[in-house]
Amino acid sequence: MLKISRLTDYGTVVLAHLAADPAALRSAADVAAATGLGLPTVSKLFKTLGRAGLVTSTRGINGGYRLSRDPRQISAASVIDALEGPVSITECSASDRHCDFEGVCTVSGAWQRINIGIRRALEEVSLIDLQRANAPTPSFRFAGMPLVVERKN
Repeated sequence: MLKISRLTDYGTVVLAHLAADPAALRSAADVAAATGLGLPTVSKLFKTLGRAGLVTSTRGINGGYRLSRDPRQISAASVIDALEGPVSITECSASDRHCDFEGVCTVSGAWQRINIGIRRALEEVSLIDLQRANAPTPSFRFAGMPLVVERKN
């Protein structure tokens, strides 16, 4: 099963909270209270998201965190990259991995295409899309064919 970690899920919640008012500085304590997440978790997320360049911090009594750029410019892929590392559904689809069976494998090309399709789909979903409770389901194209995503209500 392809699944993001709970920490990445929480990271999207934190970033979506910041996206609601991108210009405002928010303290880790305020974000923790507003989202229902623990302060240690929010602090850890801010540290990681800051290193990845998704949030900036301002020190001092009136300091806090804010998005480093417009939420429309932050993709789901960049959030996952920051918190999990690059999307790679198989060992051979990671950019720095090599397999002992590379020379004789007949399926790695298909996995590479699938990995690229997933990556493209994640790039097309912005933080604004993640933040909207009732956002329309995005439409995607995979290998030139439209992909219909059904929404559960």
